[in-house]
Amino acid sequence: MKSNLYFVPTPIGNLDDMTYRSVSVLKTVDVILAEDTRTSGKLLKYYNIETPMQSYHMHNEHRVLKGLTERLKQGEKMALITDAGTPGISDPGFLLARAAMEENIEMECLPGATAFVPALVQSGLPNDKFVFEGFLPVKKGRQTRLKFLAEETRTIIFYESPHKLLKTLNNFGEFMGANRKVSISRELTKLFEETFRGTVAEAIAYFESKNPKGEFVLILEGK
Repeated sequence: MKSNLYFVPTPIGNLDDMTYRSVSVLKTVDVILAEDTRTSGKLLKYYNIETPMQSYHMHNEHRVLKGLTERLKQGEKMALITDAGTPGISDPGFLLARAAMEENIEMECLPGATAFVPALVQSGLPNDKFVFEGFLPVKKGRQTRLKFLAEETRTIIFYESPHKLLKTLNNFGEFMGANRKVSISRELTKLFEETFRGTVAEAIAYFESKNPKGEFVLILEGK
C-alpha cells in the first residue's frame, strides 16, 4: 500500500456496489474510521472484513484530528468511510484530507459510489456542466443563497431530507419559477428507488400527495 490514508466510498444503498479494490483496502489497513460504527458494521460483516473500527464523525472530528494525524505520520494505515457514498461529499472527510495535505501524508481517494452522479445522468437535464450545491442552509443565509442560485445557468444538484423536501421545492418555485424543470431521485440503488421528472409546480403537487421518505437528490434545470 503506497498511501497511509485512504478515502473509501461505500454503497449508497445496495451493498453489492462495493468495488473489489475497496474491500481489499478495508481488509488491509490497520484501522477503519467510520462515521457510524453500527451502520458500517453491517457492511464489514457482509464482506467478512475484520479490521477494527474507530468512530469519526462531524461531532468529534475536530477533537480527534490531531491524534489521527500523528498516528498517520508514524506510519499507521487508515481508511475513512461514511455511512453512504464518498467521504467528503456532504460528509466528514475534508478536515482529515486538509490535515494530511499539510503534513505531507500520502493519501488516496478510491473511485466509487456517489449519489448525485446516477441522479444527474438519469435526470435527462444537461450534464456537460453542472454545479454541486449539496444541502441548502437551513435558516441563516438560505434566501441569499437561493437568490444567488436563481441566476445560475448550469444544472444545479441539491441533497435534501424528506421532511424538508416540500419546503425546498416551494423555495424553488418562489425564487427560480414554477416552470423550471426538476428531476428528483430517492432511495437510489434500493428496492424502492424512484425518480420524478417534471416542473417544480408538478413536483410540489406530486409530493404533496405522498409522504416523502428516503434521502433525495434534486437536479434543477439552470436558468
